[in-house]
Amino acid sequence: MKMKNDNFVKLLECHGVKPTANRIVIAKTLAVQERPVSMKELEYKILSIDKSNIFRTLTLFREHHVVHIVEDGEGGIKYELCHSHDAEYDDDEHVHFYCECCHRTFCLYDTPMPAVDIPEGYEVTSANYILRGVCFECKKKKK
Repeated sequence: MKMKNDNFVKLLECHGVKPTANRIVIAKTLAVQERPVSMKELEYKILSIDKSNIFRTLTLFREHHVVHIVEDGEGGIKYELCHSHDAEYDDDEHVHFYCECCHRTFCLYDTPMPAVDIPEGYEVTSANYILRGVCFECKKKKK
């Protein structure tokens, strides 16, 4: 996704996050990824910001619904820029697919999240729906 600097400033401000230079760089880096990425992958892509600053920024982004946290199906956590329009509620939840061959996680934006009835008295604040299997590219390679 191509966005200009001022659009990243607006995105962060919309979510109640002060748009510092490091935060804009991290948001931009997440925006150009084609899939959710791990903390380690972000470190390799952003050599100008140290690991602790990236982690603190991702934690802040998570608290303000700027990023999704995706459990990748193997015990790892991946991050992706959230396109939610609200700092309190994530209106951009979608299904993810974890490939057991290449260990990549894909966003399935057009696959609706299944509705789940929960018992009275419970309040859902987020959902993580992940399918596991073999992605298209790996399946093609096997043939």
